[in-house]
Amino acid sequence: MKLNPAILVSLLCLLSHASFAAQKPNVLIILADDLGYADVSAQGLKEIATPHVDSIAKDGVRFSSGYTSGTMCSPTRAGLLTGRYQTRFGHEFNYSGKQKDDGLPVEEKTIADRMKDAGYVTGMIGKWHLGEVEHGQFHPLNRGFMESVYYSGQQKLAPRGGLRGRESFTEKEFIGAAMAREAADFFTRNAEKPWFLYYSLNLVHSPFEVPQTYLDRVPASVTDDKRRRYLASVLAMDESVGAVLEKLRALGQEERTLVFFLSDNGGGPGSDNKPLRAGKGNTSEGGIRVPFFARWKGTIPAGRVLDQPVISLDLMPTALAVAGAAAKPEWKLDGADLLPLLRGETTGAPHPEGLFWRFGDQWAVRIGDWKLVQSGSRKLAPTALYRLSDDIGEKKNLLPANPEKARELRAAWDRWNTANIPARWILRE
Repeated sequence: MKLNPAILVSLLCLLSHASFAAQKPNVLIILADDLGYADVSAQGLKEIATPHVDSIAKDGVRFSSGYTSGTMCSPTRAGLLTGRYQTRFGHEFNYSGKQKDDGLPVEEKTIADRMKDAGYVTGMIGKWHLGEVEHGQFHPLNRGFMESVYYSGQQKLAPRGGLRGRESFTEKEFIGAAMAREAADFFTRNAEKPWFLYYSLNLVHSPFEVPQTYLDRVPASVTDDKRRRYLASVLAMDESVGAVLEKLRALGQEERTLVFFLSDNGGGPGSDNKPLRAGKGNTSEGGIRVPFFARWKGTIPAGRVLDQPVISLDLMPTALAVAGAAAKPEWKLDGADLLPLLRGETTGAPHPEGLFWRFGDQWAVRIGDWKLVQSGSRKLAPTALYRLSDDIGEKKNLLPANPEKARELRAAWDRWNTANIPARWILRE
C-alpha cells in the first residue's frame, strides 16, 4: 500500500511538532556584572530606559528582595553555579589567577553538570572568572558545559581574543553584540533539544568601553563623566539582552524558556544602589541586593512584584525542578526551588531559616524582616541591627533597643558558619 506523499509529509510534521512539544523546558540565566540595584528603569532608573531588561519583569516576576550570595564577582559566580554558599568550599574572595589551584574546586558540581545529566545541552557565553582556563580543571568544558564561548578580562571593544571551546579566535564585534550573536547561534542549533544557557555578561563592569553610539544616547543632563560612561554600558547591556530575547521570540521558544535576570553583586563605580546603603564589596544591602527578575511566559503569571527574600543559590534547584531532576540531599544545596512561588502556588518565604553572608571580617544574616550586619570593606562599621521592612536603607541601628533579637540572629549565623571552611586564598580585589 502506497501512502500519499502529501499525507506522509503532514504526518512527519505532526510527529515533529509532538516531539518538539514534549521536550523539557529550556533555562536561560542572564547575569549582569556590577549592575546597581537602581540601574534599570523597572527599579527606578530615570536617566535612561532599559526596556528589554524591564520586559522580563513586566512579563514575569520582579523580586524586590533578590540577593546574591556574595559581594564580589568570582565568589558570587561560584555560589550561583553550584547552588551552595561559596564559603562551604572556601571560594570566599576573588582570586589572583597566579596560582594554578585558585578557582572553583573540582569537587564541586555545577548547574551545568546537573542539567547535562538531566539530558540538556549546556552552554556558557561570556565571562567565566572561576579559575584560569589555561589550567584545564577550570575550563568550562571540564565543568559540565558542553559548549562555551569564553572572553577573558574586561575588554569590551574589538578586536579582542576569545576561546570557542578550546580554539582561540579573534572577536571582531563589540562584546554585547558578539555575545548576542553567539547566543542566537546556540539557540538555533539546539532548537529541537532542551538546553541550558549561562549568558554571563561583563557589562557593566569597568572599564566602561562602549561604542560612541551608546554614549550619544545618554542625556546631556548627566554631567558626571563616570556616570555617563556607566549608563552607556547599561544601554549596551540592555540592547544585548534585547537581542537574546528577540531570538527566543523568533524561534517560538518564549513559552518553553524560563529566563532569569540578575546581577552578580551590588553596583560598583558609576552605579546607583539607592535607596540601599553602600555597594560592591560590602555586606550592607547595596553590596548584596540586586535586580532579580524571572519570566516564563504561559507558566509564570506576569507583572507581579514579590518581596519574599530569594538568593542566586536558588537558580540551581529551580532549574533542576524545571528539568524534572529533583535535587538529592547528598548534594547539600543551600538554594530553594522557586517554582511554587513563581507559579503563585505558595506565598511562603523560600528561606524561613534565613539568608547568610561571609566576606572576610564582614558578615550578615537576614531572617524575616530583620538583618544583623557587620559591614565595611576596609574599616569595619559597628555591628548593626535593622528592620528592613521599615528601613531598606539601613539608616537606623535598632541593636541597642533589641539586644535579644541581635543575639538570636547572631546565634543563627554562628550555626550556619559551622558548615563553612576557611578561605582558600586571600582577598584579591
